[in-house]
Amino acid sequence: MKAETATLIEGLNGLKAETAIVLGSGLGGLVDRIENPIRISYGDLEGFPSGGVSGHAGEVVAGTISGVPIVMLSGRVHYYEHGKADAMRLPIEVLAAIGVKKLVLTNSAGSLRDNLPPGSVMLITDHINWSGMNPLIGEPTDKRFVGMTNAYSSSMMDNIRQVANEQNVTLGEGIYMWFSGPSFETPAEIKMAKLLGADAVGMSTVPEVILARFAGLEVAAFSVVTNFGAGMTGGELSHTETKEMAPKGGALLGRLLASCIGENKL
Repeated sequence: MKAETATLIEGLNGLKAETAIVLGSGLGGLVDRIENPIRISYGDLEGFPSGGVSGHAGEVVAGTISGVPIVMLSGRVHYYEHGKADAMRLPIEVLAAIGVKKLVLTNSAGSLRDNLPPGSVMLITDHINWSGMNPLIGEPTDKRFVGMTNAYSSSMMDNIRQVANEQNVTLGEGIYMWFSGPSFETPAEIKMAKLLGADAVGMSTVPEVILARFAGLEVAAFSVVTNFGAGMTGGELSHTETKEMAPKGGALLGRLLASCIGENKL
């Protein structure tokens, strides 16, 4: 283990944070709200994956918000980068090892609903693993048979709804469907996703939910809507659009999460 990894674990044990947040594309601004931050690059942490997606910082940032301890993983690695569904397993296991009990996941996603336009924030209430991949493939123990009936914590969602109501934040809710990427979905795939009950589509989060439940963590998750699904507007999709739109909804989500943390609702 590199010295930096040992320092991270020792320092975060002392912080005693019970909640961690994974920040997706364009959502890294939330780390600026952290007081007295400890920042360590993924590249300096043995075993942490290094991603190659623009818009993802790739660092651990820890400290407090309104005096409440918090750990953030600014950036994630996606299945489509290396073909590894379990790429985020070690970071999540480290979080569990230092005493984190709850994990909040965020992503940028495409909306399948006209009333969930770009710039909106959606609380994920369930997911569909359309990719068929699973980060626990190859796990040799019976722990791999993780129940997913309550993948998303009802108590965490209730607390989030309460704070959103108090802050007059319009918060959509819906089901997220995971596609492997990196190419965007086709119009036919978007039609299929709608028929199957999805409200948003994206290329992340689901493996982390499975890994978090495997590690015994409670989970809540959000999508920041950056675009409508393919074929819904007639225009072509691009990662540039994702990067441009994510900060708009990300600012709204950042305020909501900061309020949830400050009120000890996460």
